[in-house]
Amino acid sequence: MTSKLTPRPIPLFLGIDAGATKSVAILADANGQCRQRIEENAPANLRLLSEAQLLGLLQNIARQTPLPTALGIGMAGALDEKDRERIRAAATHIWPAVPCWAGNDLETALAAASDKSSAAKIVRVIVISGTGASCYGQSAQGGKVLTGGWGHLLGDRGSGYDIALRTLQAVFRTFDETGTWPALGQRCLRVLELESPNQLIAWASEADKAALAALTVELFAAAAERDRIALEILAESVEMISHNAIACARRLSQKGRPVEFVLTGSVLQKQPGFARQVGNRLRADWPGAVVKLLAREGAWGAVQLAQQQSEAPSYQSAKQPCAVPECEVTPRPTAAADLIPQSRGLSPTEQRHPLSRKLDQMSVAAAIRLMLSEDATIPAVLLREQKKISQAVLLTVRAFRSGGRLFYVGAGTSGRLGALDAYECPPTFSVSPEMTQAIVAGGDQAWHGAQEDAEDDVADGAQALRRRGVCRKDVVVGIAASGRTPFVWGALHAARELGATTILICFNPNLVFKRGTRPTLVIAPAIGPEILTGSTRLKAGTATKLLLNILTTLSMVQLGKVVENLMVEVRPTNAKLCDRAIRIVQELTGVARQLAEGALQRNDWSVKKALHGLTKSTKTPRR
Repeated sequence: MTSKLTPRPIPLFLGIDAGATKSVAILADANGQCRQRIEENAPANLRLLSEAQLLGLLQNIARQTPLPTALGIGMAGALDEKDRERIRAAATHIWPAVPCWAGNDLETALAAASDKSSAAKIVRVIVISGTGASCYGQSAQGGKVLTGGWGHLLGDRGSGYDIALRTLQAVFRTFDETGTWPALGQRCLRVLELESPNQLIAWASEADKAALAALTVELFAAAAERDRIALEILAESVEMISHNAIACARRLSQKGRPVEFVLTGSVLQKQPGFARQVGNRLRADWPGAVVKLLAREGAWGAVQLAQQQSEAPSYQSAKQPCAVPECEVTPRPTAAADLIPQSRGLSPTEQRHPLSRKLDQMSVAAAIRLMLSEDATIPAVLLREQKKISQAVLLTVRAFRSGGRLFYVGAGTSGRLGALDAYECPPTFSVSPEMTQAIVAGGDQAWHGAQEDAEDDVADGAQALRRRGVCRKDVVVGIAASGRTPFVWGALHAARELGATTILICFNPNLVFKRGTRPTLVIAPAIGPEILTGSTRLKAGTATKLLLNILTTLSMVQLGKVVENLMVEVRPTNAKLCDRAIRIVQELTGVARQLAEGALQRNDWSVKKALHGLTKSTKTPRR
């Protein structure tokens, strides 16, 4: 008999670098070849994560990767041994018996900066300016020093958050001194789609750390146009970052000895001119210093630290054949290919419309007639889906009555239309903002500009959905014109796992679903191709708006928030709505305007309470 060698598994090392804004995981073999890269766009500071959130982050990565030989996990906020043990305990829960190195993201960045070409006894200092800021160094003897990194309230000088905050402070200070709203302030209002300084104050008081830090992009753009305020703030920021880095170096080495400063973080990595200024200042303050950008992601440092935890032989020295060749290292079963339905032929949303093939040669009048005639076909098509639309309303009403919520999930136009409908419900029907929510691929940035690539990540959709605490009482409506948006399918899959009711709204009736992936309800009207090929903000957008109007309006009617055709739970927040509330009370009671207004004033402008307190002279409102 011919004996066969037992295949030996390929050593695979999973490195996770979890920062204040996002997390990156890299799966690599012992040759240093990347097998998989995963990015989770969510804050992951250990100090701000609950146990459920920490486990959820790691579990989401585990679902996407094969079992590793060893792990390396660096997390922002991991400051002491108790923090390291917390990370290891969570990792053991997800990956039992897999060796794990645990530490902070500064250590993984330092490991990523190390290479064989570096001098053996050189002092290396990692200089980070991203959403947060800090410096971390190691001496030749192994001594380690951290400067900065005390959070946005106590430190982080020179971080994206700090730069953005000082930008807004400088804008308002200039306004106080001159009485003129400066150009940099105008730029901030434009990008945030705000109308006044007062609105900017309200936005800043509610914005999270990452949202505020994102304003640094506008500061750098203004500096490129030689804006005085922007240039002053950047000059101050260079001083802050270099001062912190030099302080770290002085605690590790004597001046004059070689030190390598490695710059990283989104601010320094994405603004090369600013990084050069920081480098020049460091060289001036520490003669002979070597300054360079971190060439590899911090997750590669985590991979390196994972390898040190493993006693597995290197891949190169293995004498026996591997059990799994490189091409067979597969992602989790919830990858896009496993979730997203196939389409029998090209989606109608991507097909060319036969009547608009000469759109560029049509007169404006003819083109208007064509567009409006196409839009006029939409109601009849939707009416053919009446039974399914009715079912969607009833499912939503059932969720609301059991204490559940309605979530819209979409990308691009679909996501923004979902958000528009969700945000209009609280003022129209006096419901909590928790009751109708929207998840848009790309988050807040999708409102200020196109985030087309944000729709391509299944894992991002799933993670965004899980962060909202969705449960079995809720309804999750995925909106995707073609029916195949990965972000939407990630969210729908996560919702199904959590026991929620799932609904897909799309305009591709040709979808074929894999077993176990079909949503509770699919509404797929055949509205046909767009006049402008693929531009789903047109007919698909119009049809989406009509469907969402029906869904929330009729759900609220069923909940008793409408009497006759009047919004008896409208929230009067301005003069127009106050006038409407008065007229509603008049319509339903027949009293004079003065009596209606008085009743509303006595009842904090609650229409229903005002109706209760009035003598019904001509009509009795239904309850």
